[in-house]
Amino acid sequence: MKFSFDRDAMMKEVAIAQEIITNKSPISILSNVLLIAENSTLTIKASDTSVNFITQIPVDITEEGSTTIFCDKFMSILSSSPSGEIEFDQQDIKVTIRPIAKKIKFQLKSIASEKFAEIPAANDVPFFEFSSKEFKEMIQQTIFSVSENQDRFFMTGVYLTKKDDKLVMVSTDARRLSFIEKDLISGFDFAPAIVPTKILKCILKNASDEGTISLAIVDKLIFARFGNYEFSSKLIDGQYPNYQKVIPEQQSYSFQVNKGDLESALRRTEIMIDKKVSRILFKISPGTLTLISPESEIGTADEEIPCRYDGEEVTIALNHRYVSEPLKNCGSENIVFEFTEPMKAITMRPEPAEDYFHIIMPMNITN
Repeated sequence: MKFSFDRDAMMKEVAIAQEIITNKSPISILSNVLLIAENSTLTIKASDTSVNFITQIPVDITEEGSTTIFCDKFMSILSSSPSGEIEFDQQDIKVTIRPIAKKIKFQLKSIASEKFAEIPAANDVPFFEFSSKEFKEMIQQTIFSVSENQDRFFMTGVYLTKKDDKLVMVSTDARRLSFIEKDLISGFDFAPAIVPTKILKCILKNASDEGTISLAIVDKLIFARFGNYEFSSKLIDGQYPNYQKVIPEQQSYSFQVNKGDLESALRRTEIMIDKKVSRILFKISPGTLTLISPESEIGTADEEIPCRYDGEEVTIALNHRYVSEPLKNCGSENIVFEFTEPMKAITMRPEPAEDYFHIIMPMNITN
């Protein structure tokens, strides 16, 4: 196999492959990227057996063929080479990589392409189209709330389902829940799925805000296509919790704050929060929200910011991350917190209301 390619174009694709690949061993086939040169096109494939990546770029082919090479070393060679044309020449198990603009050559050992993990084909899979920008927004609003507890493996992904003519994404770690829904472009139907975060992060990082993304869910797999990329992943097997039971039907009280005021106050009071506890107190009184870091061995902090509230004074203890993480992804100028009692579920949403919200379970005010 012999072909030449543009260094910058190749680097962009190999960098994505590198995100997928598992580098447990420098000789493992899972540490390699599969290269297939045919019909003036180089197909690049990467896999960790759960998440897969396929892309294609134009190249000048002298001799067609296929092989696999160690991805990290290939990326290092590309990174150290100048922009411009690079020649790739495979003879038996030896691969020679030669930047045309420099008198240098690199040699890597390859592993036969037949040993590469089989990647599921999406040739006859029914896809449906969805706004790329909106799908990325759905990921941003949910991915941080998944569980990190492998004992609850069915909550380590984001739940993707259809409700009437809406696409719905939900995530929870049993202490908080994030929910978002968007209108479907078409009436395509699919089975509910628990999607691993790894493929969602790849989509979030690499998909454009323009155009659409093609999605398919079939045979315990999810496929995503956009641009010249195709990602696929095994779905998480398990029964997702009935998230609708967690969402309060009605709450008696609410207070509204400016997002910028809350972000700034959180950033300052978090300095004195005991990281082992992560608790911050929200003391709400008419016209004022006071953020308080409970006193610890290192000290304490409190800050007052204006709020819209008409009710009795109440104090609610929350995990500060459960407030700051959704706050980062809120595009609204104001935030509303709805509650009934200090120890029952708190709803955090933008104001005016949009198509997403976050549920937070309060903590004990004291140890």
